Amino acid sequence: MYGRSAVRVLRQRRRAGLEERVVFVIGSPRSGTTFLGESLGAQPGFVDLSEVTPLKAALPHLAGASEDEAARRIRHIVEWVRRLALARRVRAVEQTPEMSFFVSAALQAYPQARAVHIVRDGRDVVSSLLERGWLKDAREEADDAGLRYGSHARFWVEPERAEEFLGASEATRAAWAWRRYVTAALRSTERTLEIRYESLVADPTGTAAALAVHLGSDSAPLAEALSLVHGRSLGRWREALSSEQLADVEREAGPLLRELGYAKT
Repeated sequence: MYGRSAVRVLRQRRRAGLEERVVFVIGSPRSGTTFLGESLGAQPGFVDLSEVTPLKAALPHLAGASEDEAARRIRHIVEWVRRLALARRVRAVEQTPEMSFFVSAALQAYPQARAVHIVRDGRDVVSSLLERGWLKDAREEADDAGLRYGSHARFWVEPERAEEFLGASEATRAAWAWRRYVTAALRSTERTLEIRYESLVADPTGTAAALAVHLGSDSAPLAEALSLVHGRSLGRWREALSSEQLADVEREAGPLLRELGYAKT
């Protein structure tokens, strides 16, 4: 009975023209996920869903769930949003950074999906996060998904270090976030392409070519969209971060910075 039902569902999807080749843009916040997601979503046959708010709100509650349950929930939310947006026949681009922690489940939910992991120098990310103030002490506001800003430990903080996170400097917490998001995203090797923000700035055309191969799309319009990237913030950490803040970043994320080639060994 299950086999017959599965075949029937697949046939219905084909008849309905359901596009299963979803694209998940992952990476640390302030790494270029928004620009990349918007650029991909502007391509013919694609649509940018931005950060799907109901999905972003649900992800912290899926941290302890099985991968099967997370995959089921992710698909349910994404398809609900696509249905409301009348976007089930085009390739949806989802760009919630927290999906870095659930990319395996997302790829399970969509066997034809692709992920793109954009990586940026953690020191520049820290500079940007400090400017935004999302991890600042005593900040009480919440984002569009109802998730609170401030110094409290999120789901991605190691449980045994939650108290340490609360008492850490803002620069340390920002470096912590970058390390955890990037480390989580790096675990995904299946159907995932890693690109560097710095390489995108230096060579938009080359980056577009690699993305086009990965996604099976046309590189020409993508290269045009990516050419709008700017590099004004590259290396901003040299002026934006104090020696004390750089020391905090080094203590929390130095090994990963060196592993990725952003800092000298």
